[in-house]
Order: sequence, then structure tokens, then C-alpha cells
Amino acid sequence: MSTERTHLHFNIHAITAEQLGQLGVSQIAYLKPVIVNGAAVFAIHAADGTPMAVIADRATALAAIVQNEMHPSLVH
Repeated sequence: MSTERTHLHFNIHAITAEQLGQLGVSQIAYLKPVIVNGAAVFAIHAADGTPMAVIADRATALAAIVQNEMHPSLVH
């Protein structure tokens, strides 16, 4: 059985959307606490920074990420 690995090389400062896809980032969503209209809420963003949703509580935001078959990552 072969265990050959494919090595990907990227300039992290000039990474393209296609390269992000090769890294599997379409499966990652970031959860970030933010203030919107004076209220503390949680913003969900795709790994490429695309805003996806704003949800009032952390548990619901995490559940939404998992329900959409993505892996959550918390950003402070």
C-alpha cells in the first residue's frame, strides 16, 4: 500500500480562493464575538472571510456551523 503524500506550497500572503479550497477551508467556519447595534452577538464567517450569519448566542452559532457540515473555529 502506498502512502505517498502530496505537498502543497503556498505564499500565505498571496493565497488564492482555489488554493484555500485545496486546503479544505470550505469546510471551516470561524465564529467571532462582535458587537452589533450595542448587543454582543456572534458572527459566522467562511474561512475566506465571507460573512455568513450573525447569531445571538454561541451555542446556536456553533450548532448552525455543524448543521451545515462545517468545522467551527473560534476567533477572539
